[in-house]
Amino acid sequence: MYAMGNYIFRRLLYMLVVILVVSLITFLLMHAVPGGPFTQEKALPEETIRLLNERYHLNDPLYVQYVSYLYAVFVPHFTTIPPSPSYQDDFMLNLKIGDLWIRWMNFGPSYGARGRTVNDIFRDNLPISAQLGVMALLVAISIGMPLGVLAALKQNTALDYVGMGIAIFGVSVPVIVLGPILIWIFGIELKWLPPTGWTAKPPFVLGFLPAHPNWEFFQHALMPSIALGLGSSAVIARLTRASLLQTIREDYIRTARSKGLHERTVITRHALKNSLIPVVTVLGPLFAALVTGTFVTELIFGIPGMGKYFVTSITNRDYPVIMGTILLYAVFLVISNLVVDILYAYLDPRIRYD
Repeated sequence: MYAMGNYIFRRLLYMLVVILVVSLITFLLMHAVPGGPFTQEKALPEETIRLLNERYHLNDPLYVQYVSYLYAVFVPHFTTIPPSPSYQDDFMLNLKIGDLWIRWMNFGPSYGARGRTVNDIFRDNLPISAQLGVMALLVAISIGMPLGVLAALKQNTALDYVGMGIAIFGVSVPVIVLGPILIWIFGIELKWLPPTGWTAKPPFVLGFLPAHPNWEFFQHALMPSIALGLGSSAVIARLTRASLLQTIREDYIRTARSKGLHERTVITRHALKNSLIPVVTVLGPLFAALVTGTFVTELIFGIPGMGKYFVTSITNRDYPVIMGTILLYAVFLVISNLVVDILYAYLDPRIRYD
């Protein structure tokens, strides 16, 4: 237990370094692009641009802007003054302990969505992307893992060929093709499902789960979840098949069979658990990618998630939204990888973190 705690502490330190490096690279790349957030096709008066740059401190030296941003995002603020509806005062975390307020992670205002902060965008749109991502991940696991197990156990049979054919279809057909096909068949022709939209509204449980999920919510979520999760299920199926085929040829599996254990017991208790390590490795970054939003799926199905804001923020040079979204994705990614590494020790007792 001490070794695991020490390992997690070291990984948290490494995660902080990774996030700082990601923030620095993103900051430098943003400012290396010609133009600025207020450079438009219809040029604004120079005096207006000057005033806007002064208001958002864009005239400060780059190192001053970067350090100020890190201070606002990473350093907790302790105060006795309650939060106010101001972009300078909009923190993601506002925790009250007695008369003391602990406030953390102020990503600043959005230059494109006037009157809104980056945290406003996160509160309104990130939970929707998270709902879609979690459901797509569930679709990917529930389709990919059984398909891979069946294909491995029935190698070179019709089930194997059908399963791998479905996997190849999932990898080959992108969401931009599969989405409109699903809408046309099930939304327009058969009218079984609503073609677009998303019905979950705040407040959310645990920050992203719909408080009262009903049949209408699942009707709207089914098609985009399948369209987004099918490609990932193909990757999981192929990895599960390849890993399980390798595992069932190991000596300890032959030993288990020679002891007279039932084949189901051999597969479920001995082979499948050890063969999941490559699959779990992929699930970490896959979870981070799905939860933070995918622009194409959200655009096709008219879902008001984070994907739209991230892409438009790049074209509009909305620096705070770009920085906030990439940092958020980086946090999801490093935490997912940490959880995956911890799961390794559970899946394979031979792995130790000393």
